[in-house]
Amino acid sequence: MDVLIHLFVALHIIGIASLLGGFLTQMKAMGEGTARFSPAMLHGALTMLVTGVVLVGLNQADDQPVNNIKIGVKLALLIVILGLVYVKRDEERAEKGLFGLVGGLTIANIFIAVLWT
Repeated sequence: MDVLIHLFVALHIIGIASLLGGFLTQMKAMGEGTARFSPAMLHGALTMLVTGVVLVGLNQADDQPVNNIKIGVKLALLIVILGLVYVKRDEERAEKGLFGLVGGLTIANIFIAVLWT
């Protein structure tokens, strides 16, 4: 079971890297007002959602403690991120504030994952 959990943790990290990487590569464009939500950002958010749900299930099946409040907060942030990226994915330009919000929520999600024990 541990190998499976570690595999999904790795996939979860790949998802967050895709989402954050998509944001970071567009930061210069955000300053110019030409940033857009890339497919990598959408796929990263979807990967995070699927692997996160699987990880919660695997940890509960393995009788490991799961902090449901932490998972709920992370899920709520991810749903907002996913909703924004999904709705605005086809637009030629994303508003600076909206694009910055997605980046900020992504970074907040990372800090919650790492610092909330």
